[in-house]
Amino acid sequence: MKTKGLKKDKVNIVTLGCAKNLVDSEVLMTQLKGNQIDVQHESKKDDANVIIINTCGFIDNAKQESIDTILNYANAKEEGMIDKLYVTGCLSQRYSEDLEREIPQVDAFFGTRDLPRLLKKFKADYKQELVGERLITTHSHYAYLKISEGCDRPCSFCAIPLMRGKHISKPMDELCKEAKHLASQGTKELLIIAQDSTYYGLDIYRKRNLAELLENLSLTEGIEWIRLHYAFPTGFPMDVIETMKNNPKICNYLDIPLQHGSTDMLKRMRRGISREKTEDLIFKLREEIPDIAIRTTLIAGHPGETEKEFQEMVDFVEKMKFERLGIFTYSHEDDTHSFSMEDNVPEEVKQERANTVMDIQENISLNHNLAKVGKTLKVLIDRKESGNFVGRTEYDSPEVDNEVLIDASQHYLRIGDFAEILIQDATEFDLHGIPTDTISENE
Repeated sequence: MKTKGLKKDKVNIVTLGCAKNLVDSEVLMTQLKGNQIDVQHESKKDDANVIIINTCGFIDNAKQESIDTILNYANAKEEGMIDKLYVTGCLSQRYSEDLEREIPQVDAFFGTRDLPRLLKKFKADYKQELVGERLITTHSHYAYLKISEGCDRPCSFCAIPLMRGKHISKPMDELCKEAKHLASQGTKELLIIAQDSTYYGLDIYRKRNLAELLENLSLTEGIEWIRLHYAFPTGFPMDVIETMKNNPKICNYLDIPLQHGSTDMLKRMRRGISREKTEDLIFKLREEIPDIAIRTTLIAGHPGETEKEFQEMVDFVEKMKFERLGIFTYSHEDDTHSFSMEDNVPEEVKQERANTVMDIQENISLNHNLAKVGKTLKVLIDRKESGNFVGRTEYDSPEVDNEVLIDASQHYLRIGDFAEILIQDATEFDLHGIPTDTISENE
């Protein structure tokens, strides 16, 4: 049991969910450190006396993981292993009253925009001079840049607006300052994230300003790749295509969640777009940027999804041949528009449909990868693991996309460096290659 006394607090932050939560945790860490508070992120050591859990509340599995994590630390507090337990983030924003009632061991719950109030628990001030600065928890050579908060979209299935509120763009000068600070720490790749990145600027500049933001960020010395995530297809700003096409720092990569391939289902989901218009956008992207890798996500088993509508989604996936694709099974979220509909697709059917789509995508991904064999690609080396150096091309985002494996027993590469890699072999989700300088040495 920890002995209590005058020893200073040691804080451990546990982050669950998406990259947007990770950025929030990094900002929190920066503020705590700026107030001379000892803080770590997901420390493996068991020496922190204060735990802050940054929760996710997106879908059922994420909510359950958050609840299980809270209960785990609540038990640790009861056993005297920690002194204080605070909970923040999306789950806390949405269900704080229920959580307070069910898990009284938690000292305080905070919402997604309660950072100053959370800091007060440590007698800490929110330091404006630290705005734009972040302690990076990822490898320093890449970092997420959150350009806005919240969402104004009315998607029927999504609870994000209930947890994150309305869309608020972050001023461009602040983002450029943050990018400059990240670059000074060794960041070479910026991963642009938001609930809806293509909405950027409408609230503060009265126009979609994503293209201008990308251009300004590309001027940051030291930044070599800028990767765009979470674009919304409805009202997609076409000037972004021109920027991606003409600016070599903007990766030929677009994460654009489309959710379904049936016009009737898209209407039920309140996506504001038809399958035909979606296909037109994808064709336009590929026409202007033939080398682009498009990543999307879909939902299987939304209320009312018929076998016919599911087959339309299957046909859509087979026709579009997305370079990267993920699929979720529908989660019935209370207080959303879809919650008023009967959740009438059985769980086993949802999973079968998701598996069917991923089986199709596996073959599509293999064919895309086989087409890269014999080509030399610029690769950013992320880590060394299981006897390989592991990196990514400009067509791949961390954690979710394909990787390039280089045999570490035969070749040496530095983590965080770019390398020219000749692709020699491919599987469904990995490429295997060797550095091109090795070839010249052996010739």
